[in-house]
Amino acid sequence: MAAPLYRCCARLRCLTLSVPAARYHARPRVWGLGGVYRPDPNDPDTKQWHKGAKYEAKLYGRHGDLSGVKPEGLWPSPEKLREIEEEEREWCPSVRDMLDNVEAKEREIERKKQEKERLIAANLAKMPKMVADWRREKREAKQKQRDEKARKERLMAIARDKFGLNVDSRSPKFQEMVKELEKEEKKKQKAMKRRLKEEALAAAPTAAVAPGSPTAGNP
Repeated sequence: MAAPLYRCCARLRCLTLSVPAARYHARPRVWGLGGVYRPDPNDPDTKQWHKGAKYEAKLYGRHGDLSGVKPEGLWPSPEKLREIEEEEREWCPSVRDMLDNVEAKEREIERKKQEKERLIAANLAKMPKMVADWRREKREAKQKQRDEKARKERLMAIARDKFGLNVDSRSPKFQEMVKELEKEEKKKQKAMKRRLKEEALAAAPTAAVAPGSPTAGNP
């Protein structure tokens, strides 16, 4: 008897319900709590996001005057307003400021370009003299090497005449002889310079009073 009755109830449920349903009865939602929920900021159980000016502004934006929030208290203080303006000027500059910055950067780029071009032109103008100086220094270095080689050969020839053919340029006798020859050369050069200077001084009065000058015919 019970089995047919159960089957009958199951068929009735299938006819009345289009989809399977759970055997759960939720509590009905209560609408219109009456008033605006405004947590106590002094209550330690109140959450942090339910405190402060942001939450007050949110309540006023949602409920208006019913929220009990004074709109004049939502405006920032003069100090805060100055901070906001400075931050906006830094991160959100005006179009005029952005154009001025772009123009300043372009002028700086153009100035550096012109300075570089002037430097290149100046270096190109100096190039012929630099090349001539380099060639002259190279010739002088080669001439110095040739003179040094000739001096060594001359010293070796003198050493061979004095010490024989098997002379060693690293021997103390050879080094001492080189020093003596260098001293003699320096003395000769100084004597030659002194003689040339004396000759130049002696020739100076003769050049000053040349024949045909006004002072040359006076008695």
